[in-house]
This record gives sequence, structure tokens and C-alpha cells, in this order.
Amino acid sequence: MAIFATSVVLSAAMLVLFETGIVAEGTYAALPGGQLEFAFAMAMEIATICLIPLALRLFKFKKVAEGLKTVDGLRLWGTVRLAMLCIPMVVNTLLYYLFMNVAFGYLAIILFLCLFFVMPTRQRCEAEMNTENKTPEN
Repeated sequence: MAIFATSVVLSAAMLVLFETGIVAEGTYAALPGGQLEFAFAMAMEIATICLIPLALRLFKFKKVAEGLKTVDGLRLWGTVRLAMLCIPMVVNTLLYYLFMNVAFGYLAIILFLCLFFVMPTRQRCEAEMNTENKTPEN
């Protein structure tokens, strides 16, 4: 839960700092050519498109599901899953304010909304540890 809260607070702090004018926004927006912005945009779009489905389905993979039987395994894989969503969210938030490109903002919002599907509550953690891979009976 600390990773979840830290990333949300960090993104919110960036939002406050840039929106209030404490930190100058758009510092890289005036770079000639726009190649750096394009490279970051493509990298973050690909990362976001690939990481969201992977993070949402991570616990369904056989190797990962076997590791969820212990508290340490759940902590490891839960951290990996949160990092797959939180790190790109924070980076997209920062890039939005550096380049003032709305694509980064939209990506950050999408990642933020996805966090609520994997929020590490106590009930969810207990359910994921107790879940066994059962095949449906016909």
C-alpha cells in the first residue's frame, strides 16, 4: 500500500508544484525539432499499452500464481505489479509538465485509473493468496 500511496502523492505533488507556478512548466516544449518529445511520447505510449494488460493479468500466469502462496511471494509480485503501473504514471505526469503534451497527461490518467483495479487492500491480498487455479467443471 505504501508504493500505491507514494506514487499517487508524488504525482499529486508534481501537479500542485507545476500548476501553482512554483516550478516552471513547459521547459522542454520549446526545443527545436520536437524529436526528444516524439521519442518520449512513443516510448511511454508503448510502455503504457504493454504494461497495463500485463499488470492486470500478472497474477494469472502459472509461475506467478505459484509464488503467491507465501507472504514474501505476494509482496514481491505485488510490488512488481504496482511498479508496472506506478512508475510510468509518475514519469508520464512529469513529462506532461515538461513538454505540455496532453498525450502524457492522458496516459498518466489511464494508469491512475488502472491502479484501482490492483489496489493492494487486505481483502484482495488474502483472496489472491488463497486462490487456487481450479478448472471449471462441466
